[in-house]
Amino acid sequence: MSDNAQYTEDNIRSLDWKEHIRMRPGMYIGKLGDGSSADDGIYILLKEVIDNCIDEFVMGAGKTIDIAIKDNVVNVRDYGRGIPLGKVVDVVSKMNTGGKYDSRAFKKSVGLNGVGTKAVNALSSFFKVQSSRDNMLKTAEFQQGNLVAEVGPEDTSKRKGTKVSFTPDEIIFKKYKYRNEYVERMLKNYVYLNPGLTIIFNGEKFFSENGLKDLLEDNNSLDDMTYPIIHLKGNDIEIAITHSKTQYSEEYHSFVNGQNTTQGGTHQTAFREAIVKTIRDFYGKNYDPSDIRKSIISAIAIKVMEPVFESQTKTKLGSTDMGGDLPTVRTYINDFVGTQLNNYLHKNPDTAEKLQRKIMQAERERKELSGIRKLAKDRAKKANLHNKKLRDCRVHLADSKNDRCLESTLFITEGDSASGSITKSRDVNTQAVFSLRGKPLNSYGMSKKIVYENEEFNLLQAALNIEESMEDLRYNKIVIATDADVDGMHIRLLLITFFLQFFPELIKENHLYILQTPLFRVRNKKDTYYCYSHEEKLQAIEKLTGKPELTRFKGLGEISPDEFQHFIGEDIRLEPVMLDKSMPIETMLEFYMGKNTPDRQEFIINNLKVEVDLVEENQL
Repeated sequence: MSDNAQYTEDNIRSLDWKEHIRMRPGMYIGKLGDGSSADDGIYILLKEVIDNCIDEFVMGAGKTIDIAIKDNVVNVRDYGRGIPLGKVVDVVSKMNTGGKYDSRAFKKSVGLNGVGTKAVNALSSFFKVQSSRDNMLKTAEFQQGNLVAEVGPEDTSKRKGTKVSFTPDEIIFKKYKYRNEYVERMLKNYVYLNPGLTIIFNGEKFFSENGLKDLLEDNNSLDDMTYPIIHLKGNDIEIAITHSKTQYSEEYHSFVNGQNTTQGGTHQTAFREAIVKTIRDFYGKNYDPSDIRKSIISAIAIKVMEPVFESQTKTKLGSTDMGGDLPTVRTYINDFVGTQLNNYLHKNPDTAEKLQRKIMQAERERKELSGIRKLAKDRAKKANLHNKKLRDCRVHLADSKNDRCLESTLFITEGDSASGSITKSRDVNTQAVFSLRGKPLNSYGMSKKIVYENEEFNLLQAALNIEESMEDLRYNKIVIATDADVDGMHIRLLLITFFLQFFPELIKENHLYILQTPLFRVRNKKDTYYCYSHEEKLQAIEKLTGKPELTRFKGLGEISPDEFQHFIGEDIRLEPVMLDKSMPIETMLEFYMGKNTPDRQEFIINNLKVEVDLVEENQL
């Protein structure tokens, strides 16, 4: 061993709480991101603060939460009991400190590890907490977890409660921005799970009277529901169920103690089992589970004593017990669904009849497709998918049965040059590339049969591993990477149509994105700027001295692999594909992909945007 590799007491150091959080933020809030994904770190920071407000509401203290986000400054105010004034600083800056360790105060709380607001504090360039109670106010301000000001307790006329203000640190979260769509979805889930709670976000009111029933109605068209929503509530459990007329795969919204468990867990697994068993028993038929659950749209929320999640971000429940004297999660859910759903179907024969017809239809379609599906699988194998069409990432190549990696991405490209550039510049550990051959088929109005008969669709479905269930999806992000020209836009639209037609959950659950690539490169001998718009180009020209060189990228294939790594690495710009909740999917597809109509022609004309390059290249 060389002298340069000595291992002594000097090599051992202890980090304080804020240093450790800032050095290893992923341990506390999952991935960082820039706000383009719903599970990016800035939303976790917001959620951690709101969770404390929700716990106050659950304990009967405070029915309103005020939230404002402007210029990346977040303000969250509840009207609960307020943090005990002598512990305000400790609660947000000392690990393993908080009222949730006392089960008498927080029996079924979301956060039990005492880390939440400490992580927010440490990862914020500015953090301020104010607690008002007993006509006294205590205020503490921090910068990157360091206490910089402490005032009070002092007299106040403010209503009791707690207010937290913070700005996520740009050193940790680079070039981030909050997207109101993601924030609003989070807040809607909070009110669905807490009827009677009012949340006001930037002046807009969120409120729910009917819990999970409202969730299904707000996220789906009533005209697309096979039968009226079955809504059942019990002690510590609530479920809502219907089946879609047009959707093919299963859709679940699951929650534990108010936390949206986007990756499911023991409760969601038990729920899926209980539905199959109950329906089989009710009809006295041994229906295939896939036929029962095909097209299901459902939600389940349970409350568990001291839940155990599989990560700090609490997206998957690991608990097997309900807590206290209650049985296991599986037994509890099976007993509730078995009794209550059975009773409902007996009391509502019309719904029971429509449900059975839906199951029998799924059975017929499955049998009709069985031969085609087998042929499609054989074709996918013969196409040598993983060597030709799909250049997979190592996290999946190492284990073909590996669960979906939260950081894995699949780029869908068109053309050999574009796919070649991305393949050479990607992160081979977490980024995969699927290469299209020509323009995809317009799948609007077609049946699932076309997915197996069309080679491109069949291979894409196989690459994503979503034939049987969305739970088997192999990539967290699916990124459409096409040229920013008319043909590229058309390919985007055809792919989005494919996903909307057959796998809308991919979009509903925020898995589909558009890759933004630069339109211009402006450089001189010293500096280089990549510009995504005409405005950015003009700003870059002003920054450079002398006559800069201007390049207009006409396609992805023109961007070299050395340059491409800048656009799909840390500085990647992704535009999430989001649904317009005011327009049902079927209506949307008919408008954009159906037969030409005067309405669509008028829409195209009114929204046509032509970028005019005000500074000619030969003038630079």
